Amino acid sequence: MKRISFSSPSAQQGVVLIEAMVAILLFAVGVLAIAGLQAAMVKNSSDSKFRAEASYRAQQKIGEMWANPGATLAGFYNVVTPIAELPNGTITVVAPAVPNQFVITVGWQQPGQDPHQFTTFATITPCPPGIFVC
Repeated sequence: MKRISFSSPSAQQGVVLIEAMVAILLFAVGVLAIAGLQAAMVKNSSDSKFRAEASYRAQQKIGEMWANPGATLAGFYNVVTPIAELPNGTITVVAPAVPNQFVITVGWQQPGQDPHQFTTFATITPCPPGIFVC
């Protein structure tokens, strides 16, 4: 004769509690992962905003230089200028060895991060003699 043994109810006590704790642990890991992704998203969004602002400021400076080529070629813009919209932001215009070509560099540094810079080039030519608007 075979004996069939049933486990006693006391052997199953606490299993539901362990299952609940494992479920809570998995949920917490998922929430932390989502919070980490959101933090990375905010950082990347901020970096993108600063890059767009740097590009805009460089193009604005090129527009000023094109509007006044005489002052540009005389070296009026060859200075380092602070930019309030960027953290520790500056814009630098340098005239390299190539005539009428300029390098515009916008630099910025957020606290606790490496410095960043945006560089673009422009060619500014003077108007021919007798023509005041080119």
